[in-house]
Amino acid sequence: MSSKVEKLENNIVKITFEITPEQLEAGMQFAYNKNKGQIKLTGFRPGKVPRNIIENVYGPGFFYDDALNHILPDVYEEAVSEHNLDTVSKPEIDVTEISKETGATIVATVTVKPEVEIENYKDIEVTKEKPEATEEEINAQLDAEREKNSRTVTITDRPIKDGDIATIDFEGFVDDVAFEGGKGTDYDLTIGSKTFIDTFEEQLIGANVGDDLDVNVTFPQDYGKEDLAGKPALFKIEIKDIKAKELPDLTDDFAQDVSEFDTLDEYKNDIKAKILERKEQTAERAMEEELLKKLTERAKIDLPDVMVDNRVAQMVHDFKGRITQQGIDFDMYLQYIGKTMEEIEAEYKENAEFSVRVRLILEKIAEIEAIEATEEDIDAEMEKIAQMYQMDKENIKNALNVEGTAGLIADIKTQKALEMVKEAAKI
Repeated sequence: MSSKVEKLENNIVKITFEITPEQLEAGMQFAYNKNKGQIKLTGFRPGKVPRNIIENVYGPGFFYDDALNHILPDVYEEAVSEHNLDTVSKPEIDVTEISKETGATIVATVTVKPEVEIENYKDIEVTKEKPEATEEEINAQLDAEREKNSRTVTITDRPIKDGDIATIDFEGFVDDVAFEGGKGTDYDLTIGSKTFIDTFEEQLIGANVGDDLDVNVTFPQDYGKEDLAGKPALFKIEIKDIKAKELPDLTDDFAQDVSEFDTLDEYKNDIKAKILERKEQTAERAMEEELLKKLTERAKIDLPDVMVDNRVAQMVHDFKGRITQQGIDFDMYLQYIGKTMEEIEAEYKENAEFSVRVRLILEKIAEIEAIEATEEDIDAEMEKIAQMYQMDKENIKNALNVEGTAGLIADIKTQKALEMVKEAAKI
């Protein structure tokens, strides 16, 4: 194939290639067959107008557009492959010359993947927190489990104390006038929950069932209702009932009830192990983030805007998908959060640029290190995908086209490159 490439600035190249008269003729015949049913000329039935008659009436270029649309994708890809170009944008096509006798000369302007310069990627110093599970964290999880398994009992032999649930009737007054929204009946208030303003809940401590109380409070200056903000108020309270949560004791029986373990010690050890596992994962992610940031600082890349824009579009598409999967209209969601699509895209841009840089760097490292994706790697990755989507692995294989398989292989290589950099890092 006759083609040439000219490198422009910002990773843009200009590919000039030829379409032969024979290729153009085949394209024009395709265009004629495609359109002849819609072409009407006096004296001919629809679909029966000879091609040469149409070209004589409308000019030789009548079929050029459809002919080129049919020919160009294959010829363009051939030119790209001939020069081993890794394109990252759609080409801008310019037809500089075209005729039935000489064929066509095409100029395609396209952005290509940038060159990556990276050195010293095997000795990056990073920190990794050593995870620990404290007694406080273990006890907090035990307390949460006790709360889940608690029962509520009615208190008849003592006054209200912190943590109790008091059932009350109340009515609020400002300047001796009852205000809207300040009245409630049979309201269950957990003392210490800070559900009510100021010192309201604390003033109920020590009261008994049947007591009538006056509770004095002051509304905050930033209270939602302007007519109440900053003003003192009096609430008249009747204590109607007192309840308390009764938590189960921490015993082997408790462990057996809430877990698969026979003893409390075994259950606590399991809680500790899970806390450590979560913290290890968090520490690993933090270390990896630090590593990748330092990795990008060691690389030189003239990053094309189109690659960042494409990544932003993908991230927004994924985000939109997550919202709509919840049954929420995306346009209504944007109105609810008070943002435009442009603002959402802007928020993703920094992460998108970082993501693209990391990907390019890892691809370069995979190339330098001659990292390959083995059949076992591909098979394992397909198994993960099959499990994720609850599909048969063979169906996954059949569903992946050439481009999809190539993307899967590229993902495996970059992941291997990342693991290699992590193993070589100084922690």
